[in-house]
Amino acid sequence: MKSPRFWLVILLLATSAFVLQSRGDADFVPASQPLSQMPAQLDGMIAQDIPLTDDTLAVLGKGDFLNRVYVGLPANGLASKAAPISLFIGYFPSQRTGQTMHSPQNCLPGAGWTFDSQKYASLQDVNGKNYKVGEYIISNGEIKQFVIYWYQAHGRSIPNEYKAKLYMIADAIRMNRTDGALVRVITQVLPSESLESARERAIQFTQQMAPNLPRFIPD
Repeated sequence: MKSPRFWLVILLLATSAFVLQSRGDADFVPASQPLSQMPAQLDGMIAQDIPLTDDTLAVLGKGDFLNRVYVGLPANGLASKAAPISLFIGYFPSQRTGQTMHSPQNCLPGAGWTFDSQKYASLQDVNGKNYKVGEYIISNGEIKQFVIYWYQAHGRSIPNEYKAKLYMIADAIRMNRTDGALVRVITQVLPSESLESARERAIQFTQQMAPNLPRFIPD
């Protein structure tokens, strides 16, 4: 027997298809800067761009994608011992043609990761703006990582994939817009540190990074 979640997904997809079909062929897409212009230095760390594979790009579809690892800046000629932080942002100017944002509960398990815990939380950036995000602890063998993940669209931060889909449908009707993005921050929980330490590192980085988002993901 199919689960209620399965039928909810089917209903949302069917509703999305109907609404987008009825609204015509073109979305209104506000101007935005390419994600490649995200600052290369954030929170005392410097970026290293990680190219996405052709297979990954084929799965993601049409959009603008940023895949980076931020590492600590060297000090006094010595390499930083701070754990790196991975930042992935995928911006979809239109979700009308079937290109849609993926849930971490779909993509991460496929890469061998399991979810140890998950919850919704509130986060405030350095400018005082509040974000609603998902916090996840994932593991793959002995390796643990702390993940912050949310959907960003039209000035909203949404931690739940179903709510994000409902907002997209509503905005397609009201504004003829289906653009949106997913934002994911990951840092490894080092063997020598506590989970709370890794969480604070991810939160601090996100607080510094988030004020840049409206340049790339229009409100």
